[in-house]
Amino acid sequence: MPVTPFPAPRSLTTTPGGAVLDAPVHVTADPDLPPQGYRLRTGPEGVTVNHRDALGLRYALGTLDQLRAGHDYTATGYDISDHPDFPVRGFLLDISRDRVPTRRTLTRWIEILALARFTQLELYGEHTYAFRDHRDVWQDASPLTADDLRWLDARCAAAGIELVANQNTFGHMERFLRHPRHAHRAENPEGFERGGVHRPPSTLEPTDDNAAFATALVAEAAREVRSRRLNIGADEPFELGRGRSAERVAEQGVGEVYFSFVTRLMAPWLEAGYTVEFWADVFAEHPELMDRVPPGAVPVVWQYDGPRLLSEVIDDDTPEARTWRRLGADLDNLREGFRSRGKLLSEAGVPFWVAPGASNWNSLLGRIDNAVDNMLDAAETGRENAAQGFLLTSWGDHGHWDAPSVAYGPVVFGGAVSWSLEANRDLDIAAVLDDHVLLDEARLTGGVLMRLGRVHRDLGVPLLNGSPIARALFPDPAVPLPALPAPEALGRVAATLAACRDDLTAADPAAADGDVVRRELHHAVALARFALDVLRARAAVTADAGTVPDADAIDPATARRLLRRIEPLLAEQRACWLLRSRPGGLDDSIRELDRLRHQLTAAAHA
Repeated sequence: MPVTPFPAPRSLTTTPGGAVLDAPVHVTADPDLPPQGYRLRTGPEGVTVNHRDALGLRYALGTLDQLRAGHDYTATGYDISDHPDFPVRGFLLDISRDRVPTRRTLTRWIEILALARFTQLELYGEHTYAFRDHRDVWQDASPLTADDLRWLDARCAAAGIELVANQNTFGHMERFLRHPRHAHRAENPEGFERGGVHRPPSTLEPTDDNAAFATALVAEAAREVRSRRLNIGADEPFELGRGRSAERVAEQGVGEVYFSFVTRLMAPWLEAGYTVEFWADVFAEHPELMDRVPPGAVPVVWQYDGPRLLSEVIDDDTPEARTWRRLGADLDNLREGFRSRGKLLSEAGVPFWVAPGASNWNSLLGRIDNAVDNMLDAAETGRENAAQGFLLTSWGDHGHWDAPSVAYGPVVFGGAVSWSLEANRDLDIAAVLDDHVLLDEARLTGGVLMRLGRVHRDLGVPLLNGSPIARALFPDPAVPLPALPAPEALGRVAATLAACRDDLTAADPAAADGDVVRRELHHAVALARFALDVLRARAAVTADAGTVPDADAIDPATARRLLRRIEPLLAEQRACWLLRSRPGGLDDSIRELDRLRHQLTAAAHA
């Protein structure tokens, strides 16, 4: 049976009669092909490769390897023409929400990214780089060092991937601002209120001194890699205009103050010939700024929920939608997915990138259907508006409790649809995982990942940016569960988890991390079963009309039983973490379960 390589090419035809396995490969550079493009032909006359550039040659030879692995290679001739939809196809991995990967884990990511034809890797940074003058900030985080970056840059280059420095510079600076010597840099040194919850300071005051401070952080990482592109972040400055910059914002407007500071952050890099990415969440809300984007600056439009979920939550003005409006989310804008902001930037003539999400965070098991919908929306909008980049993001909210393998499926799908949307929109993700990533001859592990990734839907409580399982484990008073799953939904999901556990026992992933994947997914199933029992116990409480009881309302005997299960789960969480990640940050991540533990303790002693 003929082989369909991964990613599926935009043009593939077969004829009877193939090449012998050791046929010479005749390679010719062809400047008329699109960038990164190639044409590969095999048959009785041999093998020929025409390629535009080095990446085109790499992808052609990778495709040839996949064809040779097919049992019918010598009986089937192939004619494949291929090139990408997006010139830049990047993956961003959050290493600052406590989980800093080991070199072995980074090596595994490079293998998967190369398979899926990503051209760029970014490690999202806040405090997890060993900055020369900021030991107090990173000393407990097991940070990446300059040696780590140089090593990773070399490994990426060998795989045809560009390592791009990424350091946030405006919002999300709480890991610096919590230290007394940096507190003066905060927009609100005393913190701020969001969603009825007091938050620690997280946003830099937009001053020249802080611009120089942030630029120095970027420079330390950027000088260790060869790329002439970098990402300065600058997203979600929640406190802007609510503290020390309030008077300026009142006079000039939040958009003007924001973009003035971001321009200062970009200026030295643009002058040095770099391309500078920055998050477009604030910028895209101010059309008056569109004609001021300097050459070389690239706004990156991010959006992490797909159109179908957004419609389900927003159109009926659900309690979930009202919660996010209270937090300041512009749901009317989000409702259109990437299209509203993409159209705005395209009409203004501003080159931009799209950044969907892997939907691994705030979920424990993933949200694969939402990830697929989100990525399809990004790829369609990006193609319609000639976006040059597709940056898939994998975040780590609430301590990055999800196992790395939860993101494997979204990564192979994101690589495929950013390479060729029409050829890959119906990709069988489970088959790709089993055949190319996990090497599971039993063909079970990929299916387990897909079924676990749909559990959030089966619970029947649609949420933005998360799943009911994660909200059960990590309750946040600012984003409460709007409803509890019905008993029959809890029963169905419990049956799914049990079936997945059985399949994992029978699975046989031969990849180098195959045993780790099985162990971490067994543990994820155990954590999810615990979360179901928490939800079931909360549902057993008679609540006032229109309210959803917290875990501290659980009956004392049930609360005590749940508490006894926590320590063994935490012990296995620590063990699985250390198979993939450095020890720094582990204690902070484990503390994310403290709120639930405290609620259960209160209930146990009621």
